[in-house]
Amino acid sequence: MSVGTKRYQNVVSDSARWAKFEHRPGDIVISTPPKCGTTLTQMMCALLIFDGPEFPGRLDDLSPWLDMNTRSDDEVLAEVDAQTHRRFLKTHTPLDGVPQWPDVTYVAVARDPRDVFVSWEHHVANMDVERFLTAVDGAVGFDTVAPFVTETPPTVEERFERWLVVDDSQSSMSLASVAGHVEVSWDRRDEANVELLHFDEIRSDRASTMSRLAQAFGLDLTPERIAELAEAASLDRMRARADELAPNTKQIFSDPARFFRSGTGGGWRELMTPDKERIYWERIAELTSPELSDWLHRS
Repeated sequence: MSVGTKRYQNVVSDSARWAKFEHRPGDIVISTPPKCGTTLTQMMCALLIFDGPEFPGRLDDLSPWLDMNTRSDDEVLAEVDAQTHRRFLKTHTPLDGVPQWPDVTYVAVARDPRDVFVSWEHHVANMDVERFLTAVDGAVGFDTVAPFVTETPPTVEERFERWLVVDDSQSSMSLASVAGHVEVSWDRRDEANVELLHFDEIRSDRASTMSRLAQAFGLDLTPERIAELAEAASLDRMRARADELAPNTKQIFSDPARFFRSGTGGGWRELMTPDKERIYWERIAELTSPELSDWLHRS
């Protein structure tokens, strides 16, 4: 890894791969915690880059998850090296785990962490875990990720409790990892080549978000054209194209259409007992600044 770049490693991904990546001026890196609107952000980028809803391939081929463990270094790096369009890469690695190039645009997205947990639960329920682990074994070797495998509590209530308290910023999913990821983006939000978005603002006004991204990418599109493109990123339209838009290269999801849920928030309320609510806000106070907390919980 380059000097000053932190390594993030878990069962799902390993940021060490970024050290082998050769960037190009104009590249776009989308860095989000899982379940924070990553695929929607990729879709908006694709619509802007290709100036329309017709793409020359599946979305996760055009915008691969660079450091995911289901494919080898050689496979992914060869794929992105062969791309001729303006590249827009996905990662769930925080920005301090990704090399910082002044001629690359970094798009970061955050979401109310409680909604992240609920969305993650649905995400895992739609996964073929055995197929996922087989892909990891074939790509990087299961022994590589075995130290990061932990036992999953059997009930959603127990999983929520563990998610609240586990103190592991390297975890693929915990309150600590979500907050830590967002904090890095928050600290860099004023940098000229960093765009920090909130999932709620994307959901409520895609056109304004896409206008902001177009400006960041140096694209000259009229407001009318951006409004047309934004319609193609609606939940219904994306669900109708699930086979080409859902991130399912290794056939990990049982039903690609289920990947595109409602996108609404608040499902965590039925899990949030008074005791868990107290723990949640105590942890948020430990993990974030008051300003970041207010921004995260805007809904």
